[in-house]
This record gives sequence, structure tokens and C-alpha cells, in this order.
Amino acid sequence: MGPIGVFDSGYGGLTILQDIKKQLPAYDFLYLGDNARAPYGTRSFDLVYEFTLEAVTELFNRGCELVILACNTSSAKALRSIQQNDLEKIGSNKRVLGVIRPSTERIGELTKSNSVGILATEGTVSSNSYVLEVNKYSPQTKIHQQACPMWVPLIESNKHNSAAGRAFIREDVETLLKQDPVMDVIVLGCTHYPIVKNYIQSIVPAHINIVSQGSIVAESLRDYLNRHPEIAAKCTKNASSTYLTTENTEEFDTNASYYIGEQIASKHIKLG
Repeated sequence: MGPIGVFDSGYGGLTILQDIKKQLPAYDFLYLGDNARAPYGTRSFDLVYEFTLEAVTELFNRGCELVILACNTSSAKALRSIQQNDLEKIGSNKRVLGVIRPSTERIGELTKSNSVGILATEGTVSSNSYVLEVNKYSPQTKIHQQACPMWVPLIESNKHNSAAGRAFIREDVETLLKQDPVMDVIVLGCTHYPIVKNYIQSIVPAHINIVSQGSIVAESLRDYLNRHPEIAAKCTKNASSTYLTTENTEEFDTNASYYIGEQIASKHIKLG
């Protein structure tokens, strides 16, 4: 038995973890941020897969039976390979879940115009994961994507609220909106992006619904554990959260505490 592992390339997964903790307050969680090698969005498929597998293996070695990839880029570029090729070698009883499928299962319910925008990293956009997954559950829904390569570095460096940072964000949002005037939903397809959700909402037409993934992923995980009691039974329940980072702990603690609104004390580890 062990905690539920939550992995992200940096701070963004904390937004997912916060929503999961609201849905599953009794469970223990072990968060791992690979801040030293962030961002993942511009890296190759092979490198994202390599980094993600290292992180997943680390969390398994620390007792996790279930790991959530709270990172769209890892979910897009590494999840399927890990599930199909690596879990059997690591341990067929262990599970790894991502954040894209829960979101795409719900997208069709959220739009009236059947026109949805996706703001995401270059890696997620180039993988076409959202287009492919939405087509399974809501084939009538058109997906329009916009890669936002500057957003994660801006957020990780706390420059997203600067004039220059907001200019980058506005330009990408406006480019997305030009793709279809009837678009009525925009999905934040990166777990970092909820940090700038309020600003995005302020610059789009009032009828557009800006959707964060956290609550959707949390509800999906709760449902998954209800449907798989054998997995739930392997997850410890002491209502604790532990944080690991591959970067400087003081910097991580300061930034992470800002993002989630509570003080934390992380531990430093090395991957690879």
C-alpha cells in the first residue's frame, strides 16, 4: 500500500492535485515536479517519454500503486507507451492514468455550437491527442488548437502577470478565437494554465466558457476508484501530502505555496 502519485513537469500539476484532494480528502498523495527539466512542451516525443517513465518509476519505487500524469504533454506523448509497453515489466498490478481522456469525454457535453478551442503546449498540439480523443466521444465537435510555447516558462518564472507576459497570452488567445467565430468553449489543455484562467476569461467574449481540467480529472479519478476497489484498497488514507522536486526546494516551496495557497516543504530528488 502507498500514496497516490501525481506527476508533472513543474508546478501545473498542483492545480490538478488541489482538485483531487477536494474530491478524495482521505487519501495520501505524493507529488513529483520535474522542475529542473521543465518545460516539457517543446521536447521530443522520445525525451518526454524517457523523462516521464523515470518519474513514474520513481513514484512506484516510493510505494505508489497508482500514478496520475497531471501533465498534458506527458499524457499525450508518454502515457500510452508506458501503459502498453512498460507496466507489464514494472508491475502489471500498477496503474498510470492521464488527464486528456477525462477531459475529452466531457467536452461534447459542454459546447452548444460544437466548436471547441484548445490552448496547449506545442507537444500536446502536435500530438493531436485532443482531436483524436474527442472524435471518439463527440465526433460532431470541431476542435481548434493553438500552441502556446511561452506560457509555461512565463508561469514558471512568475512573469505571467507582467505586461509582456499578458501580451503573449492575449496574442495566442486572439489567434485561437480567429479560427471559428462560433467557438463557445476553450479548454485549458495544460495544467499550468488555470493560473492565468481569470485573465483569459477577461479578454474573451462573455459567452465563451473557459474550462480547467482539475475538477473533471478529480471526478474521473473518484469514479475510477469506485469502479476499481482493488486499486483503491492499495492506496493509503491518512489525508497527507508529500512533495518532491528535482529543482531547488526553496524555490519550489515558494512558488508552489503561491499556486496552491498553503505552505509546503518539499524534498529534493534526482531523476535519470
